[in-house]
Amino acid sequence: MLKSMTGYGRGEVSGSGRSFVVEVRSVNNRYLDCNIRLPRVYICAEDGINKRVKSTISRGKVDVFVTIEHTAEEPVTVTVNEGIAGGYKQALDQLAETFELKNDVTAGLLSRFPDVFRVEKVPEDLEAMTAELHQAADKALADFDAMRTREGEKLAEDLLSRLDTLEEYTGKVEQRSPERVAAYREKLTARIREVLEDRQMDEARILTEAAIFADKVAVDEETVRLRSHIAQFRDMIAHGSPIGRKLDFLVQEMNRETNTIGSKANDLDMSAMCVDMKAELEKIREQIQNVE
Repeated sequence: MLKSMTGYGRGEVSGSGRSFVVEVRSVNNRYLDCNIRLPRVYICAEDGINKRVKSTISRGKVDVFVTIEHTAEEPVTVTVNEGIAGGYKQALDQLAETFELKNDVTAGLLSRFPDVFRVEKVPEDLEAMTAELHQAADKALADFDAMRTREGEKLAEDLLSRLDTLEEYTGKVEQRSPERVAAYREKLTARIREVLEDRQMDEARILTEAAIFADKVAVDEETVRLRSHIAQFRDMIAHGSPIGRKLDFLVQEMNRETNTIGSKANDLDMSAMCVDMKAELEKIREQIQNVE
């Protein structure tokens, strides 16, 4: 199946009090250029995402955006900073002794002083987090690939339609080619008859000149190669992506054959056909820039 280089996909996985959202989008590019943007704390998942992208996409400029949202309060641990609490207790005892005050130090009193408690976030389970993030990336890439496939189907339909048109023009060129020789022979005969008037014409000479002209303007080899290229093009579309670079090369070859036919045309009708063929080839070339 033919696939487009452009597409968009989104995947989301929620669990463990957080939600991972992965978005993938791509535009045309000659080679694969992948740029992954995710919070630095989750950089350990980057390599896995990059491998998944490479296994799904062969070329294109790909951007992967990762967003993490916490859906619940982050778990924390609260511990006593014994050194600081002890320092406050010692200072309060000294204060009571020095000024002969009642020493009524309680835990509630000590808790009011700064930094007595140490509040820390519970370390994340990086292995579980990475697995969830990769799961979201798989969903995004599946969605992304489905969109590229749908777009590829439309591209294939358009390309096949234009190949049919190109093949029709090739048939017209093949039909017109012998007609040009016959027209040239008639024109040559008329000119010689006009020059010689009543004198006898050399039929052998006319046949020779017509044969030389036919050999000079023959396009049989070009049309045969052109038909071969069209058949190869259809076969590549049937086999599916990645074939974008091969199709681009094939279009160059088809354009070369069409230019050769045009240079040999020596006929207004055939020249017009070649112009139409080149117009179709240009439209094909533009379309395959989107093919992976």
